[in-house]
Amino acid sequence: MAHARRKFNEALANDKGRATYALGEIQKLYAIERYLSEHEVTGEAKRKNRREHAVPILKEMESWLKQEYAKVLPASAIGTAIAYSLKRWDKLSLYATTGILHIDNNPVENSIRPVAVGRKNYLFAGSHAAAQRAAMFYSLLATCKYYNVNPYDWLHDILNRIASHRINHIEELLPQNWKVAVSS
Repeated sequence: MAHARRKFNEALANDKGRATYALGEIQKLYAIERYLSEHEVTGEAKRKNRREHAVPILKEMESWLKQEYAKVLPASAIGTAIAYSLKRWDKLSLYATTGILHIDNNPVENSIRPVAVGRKNYLFAGSHAAAQRAAMFYSLLATCKYYNVNPYDWLHDILNRIASHRINHIEELLPQNWKVAVSS
């Protein structure tokens, strides 16, 4: 959603009315997320709140985007912003159907920024498969950081338990779930 918001922000000079309306609707969605975060609403309660408050905004916005796209020049800044959003609408609104997804991927992008900065250092992984394994490892460590899980403690525990852990419960070993399991 942050990328869609940026497109509408860039379209302000082109079509202030439409861009301002879209930015206002997106701001309402972020206000809902801010409220949920400040009140530490999680899981099923978060999903229900999003369904009640965010989904109607998203449905109305989708309808508005479709109507307005027919009225603008596709190559204009506002046309580009609307087309960008419509093309990705299912993905942009998916977060509102769950209690675990974020409204945007900014936390992930911020967590992998150090990896992106050192990208040239990772060119020599040895093989494509090795590079994929390294990427998975970085993702797991970034997840530890995001959930305030000590990576050493997590890895030490997980590596000692994984061989005997039931495969259909493997998600219990993910950093975000491990913290809950260990602290309770």
